[in-house]
Amino acid sequence: MSQEHDVVRELQGRFGAEALTFQPTADAIPTLWVDKKRVHEVLRFLKYDVPLPYRTLFDLTAIDERNRADRLNQPASDFTVVYQLLSYERNADVRLKVPLAGESPSLPTVVDLWPAANWYEREVWDMFGIVLDGHPNLRRILMPPTWVGHPLRKDHPARATEIGPFTMTEQKEEEEQEALRFRPEEWGLKRRSENEDFLFLNVGPQHPGTHGPFRIILQLDGEEILDAVPDIGFHHRGAEKIGERQSWHTYIPYTDRVDYLGGVLNNMAYLMPVEQLAGIVVPDRAKVIRVMLAELYRISNHLVFYGTFAQDLGAMSPVFYAFNDRERVIGVSEAITGARLHPSWFRIGGVAADLPQGWDDLVGEVVDFLPGRIDEYEQMVLQNSIFKARTQGVGRYTQEQAIEWGVTGPGLRATGLAWDFRKARPYSGYEWFDFEVPTATGGDCYSRALVHIAEMRQSLRIIEQCLKNMPAGPYKSPHPLTTPPLKGYTMHDIETLITHFLGVSWGPNLPVGESTYTTEAAKGANAYYVISDGDTIPYRIRIRTPSYPHLQMLPEIVRGFMIPDLTATLGSIDFVMSDVDR
Repeated sequence: MSQEHDVVRELQGRFGAEALTFQPTADAIPTLWVDKKRVHEVLRFLKYDVPLPYRTLFDLTAIDERNRADRLNQPASDFTVVYQLLSYERNADVRLKVPLAGESPSLPTVVDLWPAANWYEREVWDMFGIVLDGHPNLRRILMPPTWVGHPLRKDHPARATEIGPFTMTEQKEEEEQEALRFRPEEWGLKRRSENEDFLFLNVGPQHPGTHGPFRIILQLDGEEILDAVPDIGFHHRGAEKIGERQSWHTYIPYTDRVDYLGGVLNNMAYLMPVEQLAGIVVPDRAKVIRVMLAELYRISNHLVFYGTFAQDLGAMSPVFYAFNDRERVIGVSEAITGARLHPSWFRIGGVAADLPQGWDDLVGEVVDFLPGRIDEYEQMVLQNSIFKARTQGVGRYTQEQAIEWGVTGPGLRATGLAWDFRKARPYSGYEWFDFEVPTATGGDCYSRALVHIAEMRQSLRIIEQCLKNMPAGPYKSPHPLTTPPLKGYTMHDIETLITHFLGVSWGPNLPVGESTYTTEAAKGANAYYVISDGDTIPYRIRIRTPSYPHLQMLPEIVRGFMIPDLTATLGSIDFVMSDVDR
């Protein structure tokens, strides 16, 4: 057994080989099946007792196994709950899977081990109907409270045409309104004394100031925040359910809409596990093209972050400057891909087309222009005494808290941990590039802004290396499962023409198996967990977004602050609600 499977030996040594069933996977993440009666014990061991522990609950999700044809000798189950843990000390993941039987399965909560499990477990209940015994408030999180059924079960309709026409009677409207009534006791909120009543403020659900349709209920003492209850799901569009009805290829445009500021960064996160599952090796030229566009969209995201963050705190000029400069970046993408915000330009095996003539001049102009502008932003905003007063010491969390809650990306690096998946686990040729991982030590709103500014400089550094060292060669792999297939394979004989037609219309049949790949998106760690049943469509697609755990942590870091500090904290987190709700 390889070095990366040390954890398997450690678990078998502690619990016995018979308690754990090992499952090979395409991603080589150690994957073990454990009985639900022992899962809490095993997870506790991995977090607290194993050498170099797995302190982060990276993801928690489930699978409806009932329609699956080929499970590769896995233990029998109707549903499977999947835990993925991350150890920064090991630079390694481990995956635990729990088989569950029956129509209404259950297993113990792990909120006592990781508070971040709260939202993940609510989502497992909401989407699959799996009960988490002992959960403090097991209720719907993405679907409306009156929703009937659990959408990610295989017997739940995937299209509106499979459901009858929508009607809203007066009685139904009253029931819906009553279901939305906020009852503080149900959320664990308490009065400060018997002689005081609750004082609440509803923030949202509106877009400005909350970066998407999102509601947070504040419990106040004057302007001091005593507690907060985030309410999400207003932007939920069923991105994972859509993945079960689209082909492997036609799902690519849907990924663009998850973090709608990230552009091709979403394509990258999805295609890496798909290509890993199919055994496709992407050509060097395609890798570098991907990296260049990914870093352009990282800059685009950070310019939006920087401008809107300053605007949230009352500074008007920076947002106009930032969006104007962002147009230059978007213009390069439009010239190369033909699209601005949602290019959907990466393909299985490479990219959609080769770079157009003159691309190097356009990229060179951005590389030459932006460094000076970033210096101006730093002077205009970061050196502003009012901005400092509003952000330094506000919304602060420690490195330990960040690891505990699953914070990644600039938010984690703002606590002093120089962790970046492009460096720690290089992909798409990032190991060829010379760049640094910026950090700060405050862990507050100001530190997160510092890291974003420094990351734009590093992205420009990477783009400049792409410009100077773009490899020659094909922009797409010749592998037969690349989609769409290369046009050159169509005119040899009728068989190749038919194969090309099927590859374009239906897409490839990916091998049976599963794979997870984590990439460094603009807002943090983005991972797609894909499962193939050997068909032209995915059996299951799970999207682990960075914004989801970041927003869940919000009550932890706003208690004791004032209402205006909430706005500063929200702006510094750098999230969008489509990335939270999917």
